[in-house]
Amino acid sequence: MVKLVIDMMGGDNGVNATVPAVKKLLNDFDDLFIVAVGEEDKLAELKDEKNVKIIPSKTIVPMECSVMQAMRMKDSSVNIAVNSVKNEQADGIVSAGSTGAFLSLTTLILKKLEGVDRPALISPFPTLIENKYVVLLDIGASNENKAHELVQFAKMGQAYCKVIYNNDNPNFYLASNGAEEGKGSPVGQEAYTLMKEMKGFKGNIEARYVLKGDADVVVFDGYSGNIFLKSSEGMAKMMSSLMKDMFKTNIFSKIGYLLAKKGVKKMRDKMDYKKVGGALLIGVNTIPVKAHGNSDAESFYYSCLIAYRLAKKNLIKELKEKLN
Repeated sequence: MVKLVIDMMGGDNGVNATVPAVKKLLNDFDDLFIVAVGEEDKLAELKDEKNVKIIPSKTIVPMECSVMQAMRMKDSSVNIAVNSVKNEQADGIVSAGSTGAFLSLTTLILKKLEGVDRPALISPFPTLIENKYVVLLDIGASNENKAHELVQFAKMGQAYCKVIYNNDNPNFYLASNGAEEGKGSPVGQEAYTLMKEMKGFKGNIEARYVLKGDADVVVFDGYSGNIFLKSSEGMAKMMSSLMKDMFKTNIFSKIGYLLAKKGVKKMRDKMDYKKVGGALLIGVNTIPVKAHGNSDAESFYYSCLIAYRLAKKNLIKELKEKLN
């Protein structure tokens, strides 16, 4: 039985996203137990569910809350949820609430894995190759990193790729401003030297080739990774908007849409971030998944699905072996 703790109150849509997602999860998986943390009156739909335990909370941590404020809000849903991972001996936790609060509380309360200096946010991205995803980290857990932390990111990224995609020998690249050795920031150049002897290392990669499909894992420092993440999401939204405008131009473009409808749908599905789910904070003693703050029911469902799949495949055990 996989046990997940869910912060039901976090995110822009709150229970309007989390409750339908949890009900669908329980319907899809018989071996899943949910510890739902939130305001009891808003979780009434879950009270009669067989594999659900409701733990009440009173407040919600604001999105821009500081770490100290989040720590003081003991009765908040995210604070109670993180503590419940230990108390309930759960396998993982999911929240769409304040990113800073979630990452900080998870790291401080549940602790880092032995050998990990800095946990990282990790997530798969679609590529040009059909059904091929590239795993990126760090995409925003920290603003600066040291060279040996980037090496740890590479190892954790390979372990994630092995577990989630059954890839026993994943390659990895280091994001840089040029493919040649000697390119990149001083930290990146130092990391390159440390990575040269590692199994699977293919060298530097420029941002424009990250989604081409050649790479299994791409390592970023947290600052650059977060910029890449938000730039990619912005570009996807812009492309979608431009396509809508293009097909609405005149009667001929509308006819063209009818002819290309299947291909357009396929492209939209590939670029749909909702089905990727949230980002995992990799490197702590549980499986914490941070869902998008604006998650709807579908997006939140896939974030929980990521946590379920990683717990089912025992990612933590694989990480410990890789780090050793």
